Amino acid sequence: MKRHALIWALCLSALSACHAATPGVLDLAGPDVSARLTLDHVQRTGPVERASDGVRQQRYAFQPASHPQIVVMPPRGAWDWSAQGELRLRVQNAMPWAVTLVVEVDDVAGQQLQATVGVPAGPAQTLVVPLHATSPRDEGMQAGPPMPFGDRGQPTLLATTVQGALNLHKVSAIRLGMPAPQATQALLFGRLDVERAATALHDAYAGIVDRYGQFTRGRWPEKVDSDAALRADHATEKAGLAKSMPTGLDAYGGRPDIHGLNRTGWFHTQKTDGRWRLVTPDGHAFFSLGVNAVVADGARSYVDGREFMFRDLPPARGEWAALYGSGDSRNKDQRASAGIGYNHGRWFDFYAANLYRVDGGNWLGAWRARTLDRLQAWGFNTIGNWSDDALGRAHRLPYTRSINIVGDYANVASGYDYWGRMPDPFDPRFVRATEAAVTKASADVRDDPYLLGYFADNELAWAGNGPQGRWGLAVGTLAGDAKSPAKQAFIAMLRKKYVAPETLSAAWGIALGSWNALNATGFAAPAPNEAHPAIATDYSAWLRRYADTYFHTVAEAIRRHDPHHLFLGGRFAVNTPEAVAACAQYCDVVSFNLYADLPQHGFDAAAMHQLDKPVLIGEFHFGSDDRGPFGKGVVSVWNEQQRGEAYARFVAAAASNPDIVGAHWFQYADQPVTGRLLDGENSHIGLVGITDIPFSGFVEAVRVANRSATQASDHGR
Repeated sequence: MKRHALIWALCLSALSACHAATPGVLDLAGPDVSARLTLDHVQRTGPVERASDGVRQQRYAFQPASHPQIVVMPPRGAWDWSAQGELRLRVQNAMPWAVTLVVEVDDVAGQQLQATVGVPAGPAQTLVVPLHATSPRDEGMQAGPPMPFGDRGQPTLLATTVQGALNLHKVSAIRLGMPAPQATQALLFGRLDVERAATALHDAYAGIVDRYGQFTRGRWPEKVDSDAALRADHATEKAGLAKSMPTGLDAYGGRPDIHGLNRTGWFHTQKTDGRWRLVTPDGHAFFSLGVNAVVADGARSYVDGREFMFRDLPPARGEWAALYGSGDSRNKDQRASAGIGYNHGRWFDFYAANLYRVDGGNWLGAWRARTLDRLQAWGFNTIGNWSDDALGRAHRLPYTRSINIVGDYANVASGYDYWGRMPDPFDPRFVRATEAAVTKASADVRDDPYLLGYFADNELAWAGNGPQGRWGLAVGTLAGDAKSPAKQAFIAMLRKKYVAPETLSAAWGIALGSWNALNATGFAAPAPNEAHPAIATDYSAWLRRYADTYFHTVAEAIRRHDPHHLFLGGRFAVNTPEAVAACAQYCDVVSFNLYADLPQHGFDAAAMHQLDKPVLIGEFHFGSDDRGPFGKGVVSVWNEQQRGEAYARFVAAAASNPDIVGAHWFQYADQPVTGRLLDGENSHIGLVGITDIPFSGFVEAVRVANRSATQASDHGR
């Protein structure tokens, strides 16, 4: 009997210890002996309050400081959360604006999980932090759904991005902080607990896409809820398009009222009265207003493995079978697609499905005709990069071609490498790949006067990241292995200048026993510094030679295969002065992909003016999150109206610059809610939605801005 009593006592003791090691429910709205509470530049103010649902809450005032925080710790030892899946906290914002809250969970070894959330003004809700690192990229998209969302009827604010790592067996603290508030910010807190069932993350993404590819939880004017509504919207639009067609232009969209320009039979550039212009084959001024990615297949999104995100997916058979496909977007060499989950398998094309619902079996032909009507009615005169070739062949609008140079040639890392490493132009295999790419790109268009010109590649990694990023390609070249053609060319250049390794050592301030030391893979090239100015001088010379070799190789191939059309540059996203100067020397136009509020804030306009070469903006856009897709693009604004206002400012500024000859919007249609195949991008940046319905307010602002820009671009004639 005594033995049984002893065993029972030991069991109770173990249960008690286990309970002490697990937080259970911590009440931040009242005295709680199950945890230690420390307030750092935070004041607990006023009596306990009751929320609208009757739940107790306590007001906490976060004072102006570098990082005011509430620290919650176990009464002793550490919590064991190894069986738990998510942290839940009752929170209400007492301010009339959104407040940023940082939630940090520490373990005894100093590791930490961290989540930053915006707590919106309004009623109380439950903040949920998954107890593991996660992000929307894990779910196959770059931006997650808006928060809070209704989870089983309760407003829930999920931290969709959690960073770090944690030993769940030994959790030492929970920190609720705020990043440097400039004035006192008040939040109300209630229960804080952890739960075994980690359901909120799944529920946040469940059923977010309807049968039309639209976000299910949002409402906006262009959203459709039936096939009949979809067809009616298209019919209404069609009736009004003809009234907006431009008049008084030549066959290519040029302005006949601008005189003194040459007629060559091909698009070309000409500078008159201090202003660069594109000139149509008929000799008329042309300010290129284009749209990128005008395609009917850009809204494909993976469904394999995440079918729970989609409501009413059509069956993968019968008439819908052609709108399904499969693929694999994994690319270990691109940072753009790193960490994107659901990146292979079966996909569905929501955009094409909606086109089919409207026009049946002839949907593609109907879409092409409608799209050309729209672009002309909206004041665009160019079909930009990555667009349906058939649109250019229709000879209603001028178009561009992309030369995509691919092959097994060597490459160099610059540290940016977003779309991959830099091609090595010193490799003979690159020269052969360029020849093949130009041959293919020009084969059926070299005699087409509607072709504006060629772009080569896209957003190459000409520079690295950070304050020393300008030199990334030089440092990366020297870090390559001995077989690198670029590295050997750089070493040869240095040997010619310095002759002896000791001379280079002195100039760069490094120890270099022999020239062979430079051949080492991973050679740590020095960063330029004031004490050794020769480093920057040599790096700059190398960057110019690298860029000269690249652009000269491509330009020569274009001239051989197509002497008529323009070389429109390489669509710089990152650049160096050396690369831009080389492009200006070998190209007819220097193109920049500019994501900025104004074009002059995205490139060195003064330097380009000195180089005296025309500039084409290859990409720009403004996005918001009030039309379905979760992302707001590279340059974001608050709402749809501001998108139109930002577009008008940007295009007006471009047209007023005497060196800028055009600007191309990215892109024609919104990206899918659950992310495009390539890299999970899912932003509202389109002229039309996933249903192919135009965003009428934005499109009208675009039409007015385009008409004004075309006229403004020819001032001072």
